Amino acid sequence: MGEYIRIASAAGEIGGYLATPKSAPKGGIVVTMEIFGVNNHIRAVTDRFARDGYLALAPCHFDHIRPGIELGYTPETIQEGRGHVMSLGTDKAVQDAAAAIAELRKRGAKKVGITGFCWGGTVTWLAATRLKPDCAIGYYGGGIHGAKGEKPGCPTMLHFGDKDAHIPMTHVNELRALHPGVQVFDYPADHGFHCDERGSYDALASAQAYARTLEFMARHVG
Repeated sequence: MGEYIRIASAAGEIGGYLATPKSAPKGGIVVTMEIFGVNNHIRAVTDRFARDGYLALAPCHFDHIRPGIELGYTPETIQEGRGHVMSLGTDKAVQDAAAAIAELRKRGAKKVGITGFCWGGTVTWLAATRLKPDCAIGYYGGGIHGAKGEKPGCPTMLHFGDKDAHIPMTHVNELRALHPGVQVFDYPADHGFHCDERGSYDALASAQAYARTLEFMARHVG
């Protein structure tokens, strides 16, 4: 279902994993990776959005460091991934997101949303506040609280796990209070609950969050 394309980002050209639905797309969605690169999980998520009718594109942000970085979920690869995102920063990732949104629109998607997981959840929040997607859905973005003063300019939904040691519920509730227009959901789950390749995967929380994501996409993208 998927193929690799090139994306002309203002931060420098990168690759992207593009998944195309079998019928005419309802719209587009940018899928923003975790700290592990566009690995098997992110490609699977991108493919799933395509099966649900969306033209889906996952930018390979780590191409700014070197092409082909795909990591697993060991303590060593977690440390490596954290080092890569610290080196990369979020500004380039937001520029990549802008380029990915433009690419999907160029390919015929009249409306484009963005979603992201972990580090990508933070990038999704920054895309909502700094760019002009048609909607944004962030999953357990640990840096969102640090950018809590920025206000989304599009319909925005956030998903968190209440057992997430990286994101205390005090931060989640503060976001709720600061941004009453943002839909914020929490689940009895840990960080990374949407990834079925991690020990923290929670099937019920994942299904509930994805159903809400699809409903949100249907309302704001098509």
